[in-house]
Amino acid sequence: MNQEILTDRQPSQSEEQGQHPQPHGAVAQEHAPHDQQLQQGGGRTPASSGHLRRKITLIPLVFLIYFEVAGGPYGSEKAVRAAGPLFTLLGFLVFPFAWGVPESLVTAELAAAFPGNGGFVRWADHAFGPLAGSLLGTWKYLSIVINIAAYPALVADYLGGVAPAVAEPGRTRTGTVIGMTLFLSFVNYAGLSIVGWGTVALGIVSLAPFVLMTAMAVPKVRPRRWASQVNGRKDWRLFFNTLFWNLNYWDSASTMAGEVERPERTFPRALAVAVVLIAVSYLLPLMAATGATDAPPDAWVNGYLADAAGTYKRRLVGSGSQT
Repeated sequence: MNQEILTDRQPSQSEEQGQHPQPHGAVAQEHAPHDQQLQQGGGRTPASSGHLRRKITLIPLVFLIYFEVAGGPYGSEKAVRAAGPLFTLLGFLVFPFAWGVPESLVTAELAAAFPGNGGFVRWADHAFGPLAGSLLGTWKYLSIVINIAAYPALVADYLGGVAPAVAEPGRTRTGTVIGMTLFLSFVNYAGLSIVGWGTVALGIVSLAPFVLMTAMAVPKVRPRRWASQVNGRKDWRLFFNTLFWNLNYWDSASTMAGEVERPERTFPRALAVAVVLIAVSYLLPLMAATGATDAPPDAWVNGYLADAAGTYKRRLVGSGSQT
């Protein structure tokens, strides 16, 4: 009787398991990560879903990284005020390579390994699970929102040299800040390819005044001025905070890895060029401004680089009229 029951049950077991056993690879593929299944199945991979979209090439990616991290020497004046010209120049010489190079290498390697949009959120998700990815994305979002709110106000401080009402609290300043925020938000909706080439144009426009200022200041530079000291004790907290704020967020570029053409090749090159560009864009204007003027470190507030450029212009005009 038991044998009859056993023989009756054998066909049902074979029907459950199938006539042919599944290979081990099929079981592994069934439990593979979601992204790996999509790529093995030929589904929504970056290459198949984005081949009709315009990809970001090297030059736009360099300037996208540049604006993610720095955006120009704006806001670096407080480092001079906190620790003096010499430590500021050393800081902006060492920090981009001591901090920026390791972080950019990690970003380049992981962006090539996970060539999709999401960047650091995907890294944390693959390494520690979805909770870690969600937490990292939330924290990063809050950090960027708080950080990016400072830029329209900083631009308004610089525009105050041309339109003083913009630098003073009031409706003019508020309207300027809101207008810039709405305009840049609209540009972002136009698409990453347009934003990429827009950052190239914006980078040229934002760096051109500093290139001109540096060229004007070279004949007036006196290296002894770089050794001027601050009055009282140095504010190291403000100094390092200023360096870190100006030279952070290298990993933010990873969130657009899925839009980059050949990310395994383009990302390392773009990050290498961006490190050098950022270091030079800070060092040269600061060397020129601190070496060509006699202003004490206490005079270095947000917008002082524009004041220094005005000083060079007046000196050139004065020397030209004398000759």
